[in-house]
Amino acid sequence: MFLRPGLKSNALIRFTSLRSKHILGIRREDQSPWERRAPLAPEHVRILVKKHNIKVLIQASNRRAFPMLSYIQAGATVQEDLSEASVIIGVKQVPADLLIPNKVYVMFSHTHKAQTDNMPLLDACLEKNITLIDYERMVDDQGVRLVAFGKYAGVVGMINILHGLGLRLLALGHHTPFMHIGPAHNYRNNEQARMAIRDAGYEIALGLMPKSIGPLTIVFTGSGNVSQGAQEVFRELPFEYIDPKALSQVAQHGAMNKIYGCVIQRKDHLIYKGTEKYDEAEYTKHPDKYTSTFRSKIAPFASCIINGIYWEASSPKLLRIADAKQLLTPPVEWEQNDPKSGCPSLPHRLLAICDITADKGGSIEIVQNTTSIDHPFLLYNPATNTSMESFDGPGVLVCSIDNMPTQLPLEATVYFGSRLLPLIPQILSVDAKKDFQTQTNVPRAVRDATLTANGQLTPKYTYITQLREQRKLKASMSSGEKRVLVLGAGFVSGPVVEYLTRDKNVHITAVSAIQQEADRLASVNPRTSPMLLDITRSESELEKLIKGHDCVISLLPFTLHPNVATLCIKHHRHLVTTSYVSPKMKSLHDEASAANITLLNEVGLDPGIDHMLAMELFELIRDDGGRIDSYVSYCGGLPAPEFADNPLRYKFSWSPRGVLTALLNPAKYLNKSKIVQLAPNGNVIEDGCTSANFLPGFNLECYPNRDSTTYIESLQLDTVHTILRGTLRYKGFCRNALGLIRLGLLSDQPHSSLQSKDDLAWKDFMCDLMNLKRDTPINTLRSALFEKLQDENQVQTIEQLGLLSDDTVVEKRSTPLDTLSIWLAKRLAYGPNERDIVILHHQVGVTWPTLSREESELKTIDMVVYGDAKYSAMAKTVGLPAAIATRMLLDGEIHERGVVVPVKRTIYKPILNELKREGISWTEKTIKI
Repeated sequence: MFLRPGLKSNALIRFTSLRSKHILGIRREDQSPWERRAPLAPEHVRILVKKHNIKVLIQASNRRAFPMLSYIQAGATVQEDLSEASVIIGVKQVPADLLIPNKVYVMFSHTHKAQTDNMPLLDACLEKNITLIDYERMVDDQGVRLVAFGKYAGVVGMINILHGLGLRLLALGHHTPFMHIGPAHNYRNNEQARMAIRDAGYEIALGLMPKSIGPLTIVFTGSGNVSQGAQEVFRELPFEYIDPKALSQVAQHGAMNKIYGCVIQRKDHLIYKGTEKYDEAEYTKHPDKYTSTFRSKIAPFASCIINGIYWEASSPKLLRIADAKQLLTPPVEWEQNDPKSGCPSLPHRLLAICDITADKGGSIEIVQNTTSIDHPFLLYNPATNTSMESFDGPGVLVCSIDNMPTQLPLEATVYFGSRLLPLIPQILSVDAKKDFQTQTNVPRAVRDATLTANGQLTPKYTYITQLREQRKLKASMSSGEKRVLVLGAGFVSGPVVEYLTRDKNVHITAVSAIQQEADRLASVNPRTSPMLLDITRSESELEKLIKGHDCVISLLPFTLHPNVATLCIKHHRHLVTTSYVSPKMKSLHDEASAANITLLNEVGLDPGIDHMLAMELFELIRDDGGRIDSYVSYCGGLPAPEFADNPLRYKFSWSPRGVLTALLNPAKYLNKSKIVQLAPNGNVIEDGCTSANFLPGFNLECYPNRDSTTYIESLQLDTVHTILRGTLRYKGFCRNALGLIRLGLLSDQPHSSLQSKDDLAWKDFMCDLMNLKRDTPINTLRSALFEKLQDENQVQTIEQLGLLSDDTVVEKRSTPLDTLSIWLAKRLAYGPNERDIVILHHQVGVTWPTLSREESELKTIDMVVYGDAKYSAMAKTVGLPAAIATRMLLDGEIHERGVVVPVKRTIYKPILNELKREGISWTEKTIKI
């Protein structure tokens, strides 16, 4: 049994009960190129594996300070896939997209203070049912942390700030012994660094410090592990500890052959606001009732501050931004690099701050940014309240590296692992798949450190939600901004977010079930916050989001829009979608009208731009007294001609499933006053496909799309004898796609071959579809396909799409349709630097009545838009109309309420005008008949 100081023996679980039962995973650190630590050293792994029969998996990493061979020799199994492990441990935060659902993760998550930068990680843990245990929250019965790098954070911080102090003093005109101290990572180990510091201390003891600097005083906040580690290094110098009350005297009259140290405890600077006294018990209960005198009694006499205290938002700050101006303002007569003085005085006493806590805006408010190992120092200028990477100029040098211990990775790993090892059996007792609250065998130290479980915050940490909401509300109230919720962060979302965030008063929350997509949007657009959420699984979280925004844009599958719309109605929020109005959406019209909100649909490309261009033309014709006789419209998103290099002449920028299932739809249209109906399951592309009679250079074909007759009423076309809306493809698509349908590859019914766990090659699956043995020769299979299809082009399509390959394993889904979709998404994906094209064509037959006779014309509209390096053509033509419509709603330019489509002049006209300004253009022609 492992015993750990500060833990009761009966709080531990004996390893004997865990034999051959648990698997522990150690993940590769990937937060920083400098991160060379691990949670356990090889010696700890050896104990787990050899003595207690615990299987340990470890991801390979040549960056770790301990080589992989050491872990292998200790008995670990090197394995990339850690899904076999029930508990996965690491040091720093795990990228949200790499979290494996339904696992226990242990790390420094930096989330318990609702740190903004790490909220996407917390959201991912909730979304993926992760049980998140945070080292920082593991404490004993006295509140002392059980697992920490604290000592080595202090050791490294002290080494680094002494190195920085030498460079800062040099910039101020003084060579000092500190110049010979390097950054911590330059040393093989802690002892080598201390030797350099002892050498510097020897020179200081000889009196070789410049007299114009004056006595140096180093203030240590707190007395925990961080402070103790820093003081160990400090004591390698000629030192003298002094009482806080003596600081002011020493700062003026102290000796020059030693460095003074002063350890500041709570009682030295915290006072009750009413009595100006300090009571430990009272402060623990009500820290908000206390204030700090650090800024007036301590900081003015410190040359360097080493900050290592634990701080919460309710606690008093040590130094505020306002305090810095007073502390760091040079006297009027001081001049940087005074040419008249070779021994210049210092601009102010406080030269450097090492904030080892790395809390941005925390206990030392002027620490606005963390620094890094390769860029360890910033110079804070109180006059401008900004920081820059420099040693020269006014201000104080700040070092706030958030992963300091990794600069001495070998010692830090051994130190940390020796404290973590006794807790491993406790952590292994947690089961992420079971109700956490009923797992009574989980010891208090682990339970209290568990932030999330079963898809929600544990009771101890529900306050995080309140903190997040308070921050959002505060930010919203202070800026008067308009908040837009974008659901879905795929390709279309790029132009949407980019357009809206041109307005500095607009803030976007980009929600995606894929963290990487949301992060991508946030990284390239200002005032954009990413959030991981699968709304199909977390309606309560979605409702909170909708409530906290002014307008919602849903770029989700159309089947999800009605649920989103219902929540928008409940909380009186406008909604914009690019999808057709479904029957479910239409049924919400009266409720939306009563709630005084707009559910604006069909503001994309098709539907969207197509209807708006048509309505503009229709109303011009009607205004001039014309009669509309026919309306034919085609639209298609395609690869640019030079990239249509496969048998379907088509490529996918997202899941092909929607495109493939559309091929199975029936169609209905009106042709010369006769209703034409085409049956489903491929009859539309077989019997309805025709060559396009426009834009001949593109070599297009077209086929009808769904029920065109429904638009007679919605577009007020009761005079037409012909109406047809259809889809555009390059010639050859319909013929070759028909072969996929005939072979059953677009079936949405489960297929037995796809249910097995055994590997399956595409050639094997094709044999199964043809009722042939899987060892059938390729030529025989090919002949059977031709016999069934009676079309050599269709057989070649099957072959060129890789569906006869006997060495490509099928990524199986339940149905042929879903399996083929996964395959084509990769096989027919756009390559680097390939672009797409959107083509839209309208033909409107018009009759103009005159006194003598009727005159007929054919009016056409052609829109051709190419993708570019920034956005695809499809993204631009779908996203921009939605963004423009959203901006109009935010600005109060759309007054219609209920379920609305953009067929009114007051809506479509401004959108079309704005699209022209955004570079989306079209040409119009009139042909006399």
